[in-house]
Amino acid sequence: MTDGLSWASGWTEEYRPPSKSAIFQARVRLGSEPLKALFERVAEPLGGRDMPGVWLAGRRLVAIDGMCLDVADTVANDGHFGRPGANKGEQAAFPQARVVALAECGTHAVFAAEIGAYSQSEATLSEPLVEQLEPGMLLTADRGFFSYALWRKAIGTGADLLWRVRTDKSAPKPFRVADLPDGSWLADLRQTHSAAARRAEPLRVRVIDYTIDDGRENPDTYRLFTTLLDPDEASAVELAAAYVQRWEIELAFDELKTHQRGPRTVLRSKSPDLVLQEIWGHLCCHYAIRSLMAQAATHSGHDPDRVSFVAALRITRQTLAHPGAFPP
Repeated sequence: MTDGLSWASGWTEEYRPPSKSAIFQARVRLGSEPLKALFERVAEPLGGRDMPGVWLAGRRLVAIDGMCLDVADTVANDGHFGRPGANKGEQAAFPQARVVALAECGTHAVFAAEIGAYSQSEATLSEPLVEQLEPGMLLTADRGFFSYALWRKAIGTGADLLWRVRTDKSAPKPFRVADLPDGSWLADLRQTHSAAARRAEPLRVRVIDYTIDDGRENPDTYRLFTTLLDPDEASAVELAAAYVQRWEIELAFDELKTHQRGPRTVLRSKSPDLVLQEIWGHLCCHYAIRSLMAQAATHSGHDPDRVSFVAALRITRQTLAHPGAFPP
């Protein structure tokens, strides 16, 4: 990038790239907030009205999930982020930052994120994140996210929900209200842990129970809760298939962690604020690449999933390395 600045400014003879120390000092002066503000200002869903894989029942399909990133093993990072435990009371080799994000399933565009310490659960970081939802979105989430409070907060945004829930002894207990012709059923959710909770207005949901024929003798049973109550709008089979698209956010995390970050498995920054700056920078970079990919897919009339992230990343890096390839 500094080579590009030299070429674009015309200082080819006078300009000297800054040293590593100068870049580090500039990063310290900048801090993490401008990178966070940049991401929050530009990141938004990318899928157009006719883009394949983006919509279900007229709603934009999005997903929420989290990932952990190893950060440099320093006293400051350890104190701020903490680290997971390992076997026999030992701790992991590196502290970890936890990132929870919202991503558009059809384009892999991460459009909102919260960054916290390893000790903060995904559910905790999700509370401010769901406020970024909007009417016309359909949010998918895995079974680790459900709670009555988070469900109420999410539906309060006007978005629709399609969440997997647990089916063990501690799972939420829906009270059956009516059977629907597609095999799903309507139910009310009531909290029963206190008198005040029992008096609260019940949550009406549609329940979809299904198994996947994967050749096992005892396949797992999946249970989904959704706010889409009308089977004519979206059938149980369509919703079960749509829930599979939640895995697209896992692929987006893999793009960022495995390919974009490159061979370095540990973020290099040695202080918490610069770790945050580095993570926000990675999120900005991933969004920029995914924006270019969405534009290319729209121009060619293809599904964004048919465009290779690795190829797009390679082309982007080549462009930065050869700034003379495009006009100033």
